[in-house]
Amino acid sequence: MPSGQLFADLVARTLKLVMKPRLKAKLRFDEIPGRTSGIAVPTRHGTVSCTAYHPAHGTTSAGVYVNLHGGGYVVEHPEQDDPWCRYLAHKAGVVVLNVDYAVAPRHRFPVAVEQIFDIVTWAAGADHDWDGKRLCIGGQSAGGGLAAAAARLAWENNGPRIALQVLQYAPLDLVTHLRHKPSTVDNPVMRPWMSEVFDRAYAPDPTTRRHRLVSPAWQANAEGLAGIAPAVIITCEFDRLRGEGIRYAEALDTAGALVEHHDVPATDHGYNILGFGTRAQTEHMYQRIADHVRRATS
Repeated sequence: MPSGQLFADLVARTLKLVMKPRLKAKLRFDEIPGRTSGIAVPTRHGTVSCTAYHPAHGTTSAGVYVNLHGGGYVVEHPEQDDPWCRYLAHKAGVVVLNVDYAVAPRHRFPVAVEQIFDIVTWAAGADHDWDGKRLCIGGQSAGGGLAAAAARLAWENNGPRIALQVLQYAPLDLVTHLRHKPSTVDNPVMRPWMSEVFDRAYAPDPTTRRHRLVSPAWQANAEGLAGIAPAVIITCEFDRLRGEGIRYAEALDTAGALVEHHDVPATDHGYNILGFGTRAQTEHMYQRIADHVRRATS
């Protein structure tokens, strides 16, 4: 394993390969206008910038959805979720806070988790352009893992109340190396070297990867979750992370906290932002999630 400057160089080279996706026109949802504003939120780890996406007809009675982008805990491009945030604000009638959280290796676990929990706590307060009592959180890929961690902290701290957590193709078991996570296709999106780079950047000590906020689906971490926020879990048929998503969905179901687990057929990790994604499949899933958010915040 590389160390020191060699590892930093490896992360830098990796980032060049996984910089923000250049979304195809069909996945940008350009027909949905976006009304945004910038917000600076204080946290224990400094001020975090968020972009607020407002519903077409703004009202202080709208719910709020905290969105967390993906990128292996190391990529800082929240704008890759711009189409999704515009879609959700428009279709679910909520204010969407797209969070530019701190990333590894400069900021390792638990910095991002604690930032996000502080933002959720702040968003749940009064004197905002939304109703903080109707709050949801969700994320894609690494953002889904962070959303699961923040939802767990809210549960353990008796608040703030989260009406819904949405975990989409999330890494929920960093203990198990990607080489031991099978796929039914020959060239899945997630490659074993990503465990060497992303997992080590975020949680360099292997024992840290056993932490309940890093690997919520690993062994006993997934037990005794009664009372945690209701969850929608999205997995993908070809994704190496599918197994841990299914395990966490089953654990939440046992705890009475599963709203829905949906396995997107015949597609892989990142289907809504990567080149192989289709408009029909992406829109179907966006609408499905938006319906859940609307119900949770109504």
